Amino acid sequence: MVASSNMLLLLLLVVFCSCGGSSDTVDSQFLNVPVSQFIDSIKFTIDAVEQVASIVSRFGTNFGEFRLSNAIADCIDLLDLTAEELSWTLSASSDHNSNQGRKDNNNGTGYLSSDLRTWLTGALANQDTCIDGFDGTNSFIIKSAIAGGLNQISSLILQSLQQVHDTPPPPPPTSPSRQWNPAWFSSRELQTGWGSVDAVVATDGSGDYNKIMDAVASAPLLSTRRFVIYVKKGVYKEYVEINKHQWNIMIVGDGMDATIISGNRSFKGGYTTFRSATFSVNGKGFIARDITFENTAGAEMEQAVAFRSDSDLSVLYRCGIKGFQDTLYAHSSRQFYRECRISGTVDFIFGDGTVVFQSCQIVARKGKPNQKNAITAQGRKHPCNTTGFSIQFSNISVETELLVDNQTQTYLGRPWRLYSRTMIMQSYIGPGIRAEGWLEWKGDLGLNTLWYGEYMNYGEGAGVGNRVKWPGFHLVKDPSHARNFTVAEFILGDYWLPATDIKYTAGLSV
Repeated sequence: MVASSNMLLLLLLVVFCSCGGSSDTVDSQFLNVPVSQFIDSIKFTIDAVEQVASIVSRFGTNFGEFRLSNAIADCIDLLDLTAEELSWTLSASSDHNSNQGRKDNNNGTGYLSSDLRTWLTGALANQDTCIDGFDGTNSFIIKSAIAGGLNQISSLILQSLQQVHDTPPPPPPTSPSRQWNPAWFSSRELQTGWGSVDAVVATDGSGDYNKIMDAVASAPLLSTRRFVIYVKKGVYKEYVEINKHQWNIMIVGDGMDATIISGNRSFKGGYTTFRSATFSVNGKGFIARDITFENTAGAEMEQAVAFRSDSDLSVLYRCGIKGFQDTLYAHSSRQFYRECRISGTVDFIFGDGTVVFQSCQIVARKGKPNQKNAITAQGRKHPCNTTGFSIQFSNISVETELLVDNQTQTYLGRPWRLYSRTMIMQSYIGPGIRAEGWLEWKGDLGLNTLWYGEYMNYGEGAGVGNRVKWPGFHLVKDPSHARNFTVAEFILGDYWLPATDIKYTAGLSV
């Protein structure tokens, strides 16, 4: 790809500053450049995304190589999502209230600093995922042609991200507007035809639809109210994708052991990791309750995602997420998991989202012989990225079989990217977790720049005496530091979770 002269000129003029740095030309509480300049740069970046998307689309997806076709399709979808996240950024910054530094809108929390940083960080991650999709293909020429344009987009997005202040939020609204009322209902109420349910799915023909994807397709676009889909007990062997314009969809099952969505796509089966997901969601405000998402491909098939999410301000409550390698792909945006059961082998909680797991069961499984399990592989690539994983009040354990298996070693996590960030706090860590706690990715890659922390954990695997001595590993003792990873601070839960009726603990105390 040959960049336009204007794009090259802009890239040459980029001066990377520290995250949220100061400027003599500030005219906003949430930016360190004039708002008009920020808006112009976002518009320019959207144009660049559209140019690259046009070039990628010309390659088409009709290749003899199945994985290559999937990689191209991934890039088209990811560029489309990037344009959407940049459009949210443009709209919110154009309509901002510079006196308050926040504004209510349908896209985010209304606190502009957090919203803009979240969307720009998500847009930045998309380009890496596009390139990663070419792993295992025979397409060096196509990958090289696409990589130039993607790198330029990443540079432009990173420049904009560095122009947004990381400022402390004002107090959240005392009475947040409710997106859905009344409170949580039971499946019994659903079965009696309660009016809050918009669609019923059942394998036996007793619902409105036999397939979940048909019910999803019936949902309105850009909806500001909940669209509730009740999925009756049964195993649904299908692949479900909620697109970026399908907002506020809610999926309710009869229990994580009763309603199961099952697939078996995998990397060895010719799919990219991104495309292997049994269930994927892009539209904001997604909620799932009492349901399981699984990928049954097995450990030998390598990467095989059960659930993938780019849904900002999304919640999974009492859900099962079951697989082997790469089970849960928290790809981007702010996500909350409460009382979920998540299981897998290698890197089975991974991605570049800003995520809190609270009161969850996290279980390492037996995979291939002599395999090393890593529970987390967080993908923060740059210090300006807002992302990370926080695990609180949870139970971290291994399957009983692993307790007597000396060949499989299980670790709390490893650094997928240079600035990988994971905090485990106030959680039970059982036997079977290695005494050193954390695992290298490739030699000393990221060991100086990552941020891994542990705070007030307990259990046989929680001893810190033999933990790794990496510069980026921290034994956190100050509660004020731990508080940065709570629901209220890390994902601004008090701004948006009350409207979902999901129970949560905002801080360090129940």
